[in-house]
Amino acid sequence: MSKISGRTARLMTTAASMVLLAACSGSADLSAVRETAQKPIKRYDVVQSLTSNKDVIVAGLQNGAVVVSDDKGKTWRREAIDGASMIGLATCPDDTVIGIDFHGKVWHADAKGQEWTSVSVDKPKIPLAVSCDLVGRWWVAGTRSGIAYSEDMGANWHSIDLGEDAQITAIQFLDRDYGVATAEFGMVYVTEDGGASWNRRTDMPNEFYPYDAMYVSRELGYVSGLAGQMLKTEDGGQSWLPMDNATGAPMYRLFMLGGVPHGVGASGVVARLEGDTWRAVAYPDPLPVFFAAGAPAATEAAVIAGGPGGLLRVIAAAGN
Repeated sequence: MSKISGRTARLMTTAASMVLLAACSGSADLSAVRETAQKPIKRYDVVQSLTSNKDVIVAGLQNGAVVVSDDKGKTWRREAIDGASMIGLATCPDDTVIGIDFHGKVWHADAKGQEWTSVSVDKPKIPLAVSCDLVGRWWVAGTRSGIAYSEDMGANWHSIDLGEDAQITAIQFLDRDYGVATAEFGMVYVTEDGGASWNRRTDMPNEFYPYDAMYVSRELGYVSGLAGQMLKTEDGGQSWLPMDNATGAPMYRLFMLGGVPHGVGASGVVARLEGDTWRAVAYPDPLPVFFAAGAPAATEAAVIAGGPGGLLRVIAAAGN
């Protein structure tokens, strides 16, 4: 077995590791979670993904449902999605929502998080990352360095094989032409022609395994990894610099809030970038459980974070 394929066999995907961690966190006190009379959020739920638009927050669950809030996380409604384990969510320019599950399906909902339908995508075999670019194309990436995109809401798919036995864990487009795909073993691929061709940039050091990546411009980007490692590039992936993570926690999701990079991760940490250091955001009644997902809370003043036990917290982000 080659070095790459052997390591691939040993590494869990980010989403799979979240599920495993959830199984290990049953002793945590989750009494702060409140269920409405209709109980849209169950104690056995695991929040795996989050996204938001100007009107709603959508949380993807492990066990065949999403929950949606149209009042910034105060109350939630439950929507069944045919047994899917929603491991990724993204918002499109028209405020509609797309998501992916482990079974090769791409899901789509309207701007209110309703009317969920699905289409199948053959490759990548297991989708791990989903994005919607600025012109509304759907992008899916995952195992064996596979990328697929659709220009017609999933009616037709175009497949791209980058030729590596590696998992792509994040894909993002900065504009119509420029996109970045980040993969295990520190691989970074960039397209400057709208996905027609992809070129490999300088690998991140030490076969870096990226949990998530977030670019704020063609030049500046941030990547989170194992054991709380954080990297940044200031030249579009030509070189990489280590960053100080004062929280010490791995960041499972990165996102922009109020023009400032934020992240959520292990031990209930919510972090924001201050200068060149990632620092914890203090909030009331923190819980010692991991946040597998995070996003702006349909506002520019708070974070929505989710994890095991149906945990969904709206947390004010100081300084925004």
